Amino acid sequence: MLNVGIDIGGTKIAGGVVDDTGAIIERARVATPVDTGELADAVAAMVHELASRHEVAAVGVAAAGYIDRRRSVMLLSPNIDWHNEPLRAQFEARIGRPVTLENDANAAGWGEYRFGAGQGSTDMVMVTLGTGVGGAVINDGRLLIGANGSAAELGHLRFVRGGRPCGCGQNGCLEQYASGRALQRELGDIAEAGGIGERLAAHRDADGIVHGPDLARLLAEDDAGAVEAVRRVATALGEACGAFQAVLDPDLYVIGGGVADLGEVLLEPTRLAYETSLPGFGNRPTARFVTATLGNDAGMVGVADLAGLRSQ
Repeated sequence: MLNVGIDIGGTKIAGGVVDDTGAIIERARVATPVDTGELADAVAAMVHELASRHEVAAVGVAAAGYIDRRRSVMLLSPNIDWHNEPLRAQFEARIGRPVTLENDANAAGWGEYRFGAGQGSTDMVMVTLGTGVGGAVINDGRLLIGANGSAAELGHLRFVRGGRPCGCGQNGCLEQYASGRALQRELGDIAEAGGIGERLAAHRDADGIVHGPDLARLLAEDDAGAVEAVRRVATALGEACGAFQAVLDPDLYVIGGGVADLGEVLLEPTRLAYETSLPGFGNRPTARFVTATLGNDAGMVGVADLAGLRSQ
């Protein structure tokens, strides 16, 4: 069975034809139009083009934002001008067939659960460390949606009371301490302080950013400043996962997003912080920590699979 998965991002729309093993048979990609009507037209055109060359059973669309429990209305999106938008109906009218609509982080988590690093798990939490922090929860083999459709917004757990302001309107959210943006803040703070930050300071660009290849090189050389910056972010992530464990009790954490490319440099201190913050540590089972394997394809693959399952 072949399904089409579409992953709408702030700058690009990625689509593909996906088989029932999670393999991508054909890909497509276009820039994301600013106008929401043109965006819907671009999604429909992509689906029609892909379906013209394949026998497609179902269509799924993933996008960032709060979607109602019926997976029909986009209540609010951070990157696109959608407010209480009947998005599923708009896509279905243009595409001419039923469409499954899902939050992009949920879709990526489902993709990893079904075909990536989460295979074999029954209860999995995916934490995506990008510009912010995304999340997805698989509970007893089911994607956790919540009473209002907005479950698993893990990046907006209040991590520090009265902490750093967050774009969601609150203060102290986890994504202010365990995201790519948070890592750059820590790198900058350490560089400005001198001492162990001297080499970091030398690798900052005109905007004060330490880019990925430079950071990877410094970490490979065991630079104390770079290691300390990652440790701070990993500690926040691990402590949060200890709290998640008390509520969700997963057997596996899958860490995705750009920061996860650091691999064990990130995961080792994350595990340590998780264990030291876990209620009852030493007298209860612990979860495993792994990095995601599907990369940027996770959302496309996941929403295509969800579309296939929901159409049966």
